[in-house]
Amino acid sequence: MHIQAFLDQHGWTKFQWFIFIMMFLVAFFDGMDTAVMGYIAPDLIRDWNISKTDLIPVLSAALVGAAIGAIVLGPLADRLGRKTLLLFSVFIFSFSCVLSSFAQNLTQLEILRFITGLGLGAALPNAVTLLSEYCPSQRRAFIVNTMYCGFPIGAAAGGFAAAYIIPYFGWQSMLMLCGALPLLLCIFMAVFLPESVRYLLLKDASNDRVQKILQKLKPAVQPIQIHLEEKNTPLSAMQSMRMVFSRKYAVGTLSLWLCFFSGLMIFYGIINWMPVLFKEAGMPPHLGPAVSGLFALGGIGAMLNGWLMDRFNGNRIIAICTFLTAICVALIGTVIDFSLALFILLMICAGTLQNTAQSSLPVLAAKFYPTAIRTTGVSWMCGVGRFGAVAGTMSMGYLVNSSMSWGLIFAVLAIPAVVMTVCMLLKNHYEEKADEGKYSASSYSAE
Repeated sequence: MHIQAFLDQHGWTKFQWFIFIMMFLVAFFDGMDTAVMGYIAPDLIRDWNISKTDLIPVLSAALVGAAIGAIVLGPLADRLGRKTLLLFSVFIFSFSCVLSSFAQNLTQLEILRFITGLGLGAALPNAVTLLSEYCPSQRRAFIVNTMYCGFPIGAAAGGFAAAYIIPYFGWQSMLMLCGALPLLLCIFMAVFLPESVRYLLLKDASNDRVQKILQKLKPAVQPIQIHLEEKNTPLSAMQSMRMVFSRKYAVGTLSLWLCFFSGLMIFYGIINWMPVLFKEAGMPPHLGPAVSGLFALGGIGAMLNGWLMDRFNGNRIIAICTFLTAICVALIGTVIDFSLALFILLMICAGTLQNTAQSSLPVLAAKFYPTAIRTTGVSWMCGVGRFGAVAGTMSMGYLVNSSMSWGLIFAVLAIPAVVMTVCMLLKNHYEEKADEGKYSASSYSAE
């Protein structure tokens, strides 16, 4: 029996729930750790007597590391295993985050945040891939999107926690918290988390090892011979690279990259600088992290998006979300000076739409690529996209320092959302033409 037929036939089991919870927590701590620098930024400026310009390299260090980690480390999971790379990634970002709480100057903090980013960048693509390879096909988008909600929920939880913890325990306490908790998770996963069955089949692992996992998935099922749908041929790094950029996948690959890049420009432009802007505007110190948290919390809309993507065209659904995001972000700057309530409402709407679209892209990519290059494809999309986080953080920093009006700053920030819309429409157009036979192969794999 094909492995996907086995998963589809037996539905969703307790063991799959366990895998889901572990991957959700990885995403949760990834989001919390990624956003933490934005929440501690105002206190860092005060305690170390530095300027906003000095803060830009610190805010960008983890994002640069995450981009490199996703591109360089992430694809190793296609050769070394999903679980192996996931454990290594979570250990790197959690342990480095703990060490960051002891940093004494900007240089030390920048180095430690860069190392933290290496782990952050590789962790989430592997979590997405491992979970997607245990999902029934008819519910994959919903399940993986729901798991990915852990990222914005973690970022939001960090904002809410920072608003109450930092005034009492200092900014170092947030770094310690964001590192210690995933370190405990890493130890737990090392003992109980299974490797992907698809990966084991791809690598011709022993049948006993595969059967043990199948029995955990469905204890009542008698031993059965399982195999992959596609040809069981592991690829080298160069072969994976060529396949990702082959005619069959090139347009979709570039569209996904640019879309993910643009989305993270918006997310990190807001999440990293909103607390600083709020403090300069004379608002209560806890309000900046809390509003940024509300923006991040909008990612829970990805659950509904996943349900829709299992039933309708995912490209078009994401395109609609990003188009509406552009409208909301552009309007934010026009209301902030005269209505705080309307500003917060628009921020929540923009966060819901933007993070819903962003959280849906990894599952779209996981569906797009076959098993042999799935982690490579998803990791590279996330890696290239992480440079968008750097671009968004740095661009927002320069916009803030240039004394631009709120209206113009948010109008500029809305442009990447328009780019995302165009990318999804282009990808959809190519796939429709492929279905009509204009191109030699469809963009989607047979899975």
